[in-house]
Amino acid sequence: MTKLSVNINKVATLRNARGGNNPDVEKVALDCEAFGAQGITVHPRPDERHIRYADVYALRPILRTEFNIEGYPSKEFIDLVLKVKPSQVTLVPDAPDQITSNSGWDTKTNLSFLTELMDTFGQAGVRTSIFVNADVEMIEYAAKAGADRVELYTEPYASTYPTNPEAAVAPFIEAAKATRNMGMGLNAGHDLSLVNLKYFHENIPWLDEVSIGHALICDALYLGLKNTIEEYKKCLL
Repeated sequence: MTKLSVNINKVATLRNARGGNNPDVEKVALDCEAFGAQGITVHPRPDERHIRYADVYALRPILRTEFNIEGYPSKEFIDLVLKVKPSQVTLVPDAPDQITSNSGWDTKTNLSFLTELMDTFGQAGVRTSIFVNADVEMIEYAAKAGADRVELYTEPYASTYPTNPEAAVAPFIEAAKATRNMGMGLNAGHDLSLVNLKYFHENIPWLDEVSIGHALICDALYLGLKNTIEEYKKCLL
């Protein structure tokens, strides 16, 4: 069964825009779990423009599902993960001022750096995932680094899907097969939505997890959070 992990960054963005604690990030996370989400994802950035480090510490003891922390492995981020010990850490190659994650790691060039990180997090009992493009070579080097999983960067799929679904998903099927053959788990995320998720899952049914934030929170403005989570989970049946 493919798990749905809800990224609550956008909820924190809304809170931070006004100050105070409305909406309450912790309550939203717990509500997501109550409504059927099987995981919560956060991506704290250095400027804390959405999720803050304090949020991460506050969420860890109250969540009952899997907790996924994603981000660039700066010293501060590594320290955070080692202290919080989430279920999973997802490493992305973001620059500090990057608006959103829009590319995967060059795992070949960064092999020694990533290998050291896989060892560090693995020894702490944290499952590791490396954010990659749908590129078999990059997946091969993620496996060499010792990653437990890779997360496929799915924006290229989402962009092409409306005009040519088969062409859009084809490289992701090959990447997913390569990941499975190398014995790693498989996650996916970025621009997956109610429009394109079902087709993606039908073609790659062995996905372990999808992490969805922006589209899901946007849909919730119209459908409500509970109904939205239920609709996303239907796409993963």
